[in-house]
Amino acid sequence: MSEFNVAVDFVLNGVERSVNVRSSDLLIDVLRDELNLKGTKRSCDVEVCGACTVLVDDLPVSSCTTLVADVEGRNVVTIEGVAGEQLSAVQQAFVSHGALQCGFCTPGMVLAVTSLLKQDAHPSDEKIRHYLRGNICRCTGYVKILEAVKSLA
Repeated sequence: MSEFNVAVDFVLNGVERSVNVRSSDLLIDVLRDELNLKGTKRSCDVEVCGACTVLVDDLPVSSCTTLVADVEGRNVVTIEGVAGEQLSAVQQAFVSHGALQCGFCTPGMVLAVTSLLKQDAHPSDEKIRHYLRGNICRCTGYVKILEAVKSLA
């Protein structure tokens, strides 16, 4: 299959963007390498760890397996688009509850929790665990992360 350039128009962190990309370009590569948004982390490249999580139309997706062409006309939010002048409520809860250590997984976790709370303002412990099942943290043991999310629910 031959590659060809395509123009992709989408809203990124509230701003309309247009990028000219190869048809095979992944969203993570465009975000990190072309748009210089380094908060989206690369780790597993196979949709397992959640470090590359971004929101597409308010739902978490793995940017390491999403073609940038698939976000045509859609709304994409990265960790850089979550907060304004101050930390978002989710980010503040993570800080307040010590729900981060090395910070590598934190952007993906914050975006997943942001999506969850938009869908369900009062999720059960079971729903929180289920929603975060695609985000791996190797440092915290998850207890503080769950406490942070529960404090918002």
